[in-house]
Amino acid sequence: MRKAWIYGGGFGLLLVVSMIICLSIGSARVPLGEVWGILLHRIPGIGPHLAGEPDPAYAVIVTDVRLPRVILAMLVGASLAVAGAGFQAVLRNPLADPYTLGVASGASAGAAFAILSGMRLAFGMWSIPASAFVMGLLTLLLVYTLAGRSTRKSMETLILAGVIVQAFFGAFVSLMVSMSRGVINEIVFWLMGSVALRGWEYSRLLAPLLLVVLVVLVGYSRQLNLFAMGERHAAHMGANVHRTKLIVLGASTLLTAGAVSVAGTIGFVGLVVPHLIRLLAGPDNRLLIPVTALAGASYVLWADTAARLALANQEIPLGVVTALLGTPFFAYLLLKRKRASGG
Repeated sequence: MRKAWIYGGGFGLLLVVSMIICLSIGSARVPLGEVWGILLHRIPGIGPHLAGEPDPAYAVIVTDVRLPRVILAMLVGASLAVAGAGFQAVLRNPLADPYTLGVASGASAGAAFAILSGMRLAFGMWSIPASAFVMGLLTLLLVYTLAGRSTRKSMETLILAGVIVQAFFGAFVSLMVSMSRGVINEIVFWLMGSVALRGWEYSRLLAPLLLVVLVVLVGYSRQLNLFAMGERHAAHMGANVHRTKLIVLGASTLLTAGAVSVAGTIGFVGLVVPHLIRLLAGPDNRLLIPVTALAGASYVLWADTAARLALANQEIPLGVVTALLGTPFFAYLLLKRKRASGG
């Protein structure tokens, strides 16, 4: 319990401080005191008693321009990190992340098809997230079908099936990009990932999904702890291996599809964050999963801030920043795993 308070409180405080700082910096700098006052003033009922009337210009910048983006970045980061923790726990592989099973590639293919086919003109702004969401779920079903009907699908079989599906959908996306004309920039920019120009409706879509999946994964955390000893030992200890694997993989896929559907392809978050938290807080999933959510939110929030501020006259796609940070870490894990196996 003490460990939970230390790490949970520490990363929760880090997230709050990060949010305040990221809200204050940008092309127009807002004093930190003003940011605190604006946020306190917006608390329903008691806000006006906690802080005075904020400066109108600062209030518009913080609440209407930056706050929706900051909240969405936090939700996307928490979602991808939690999904990564779920994949790594059930597959017993530190190299696993939300993209291992090809879910992100499937969701990206769905979004690219919606953009190319003009579905948004016919069905509105939700056509792209809906298409990405449905394709992400169908991808998991396809991976399970390729992995076979056995109730004891091995980790290697699932990952291999994910690689096959990921390669197929990657080629399909490349085909659509080559076929596009007027919308090629839109497809490419979406595939690189971004939380820019996203309103509150995207956060309202992702937040309930994150909460539900977080509750499910924490509920299965004791059984996931048994998975560390191997599926056979977990079954002997009373865990329902097949049901746990199906529910955790399904919930993690659902969360990945939701994050990809609103923000595009943002890689390596689910790889880097759970691994670092595991090194700090230990392998107990009862603590690891909620702390990973807090750390993932802070990670993507700072990555998005770096994407906003790195170049003076233009913005770097968020997926590019996370890839630049995550690729060296992935190489490090790969080399470490190779040395540990005597390769």
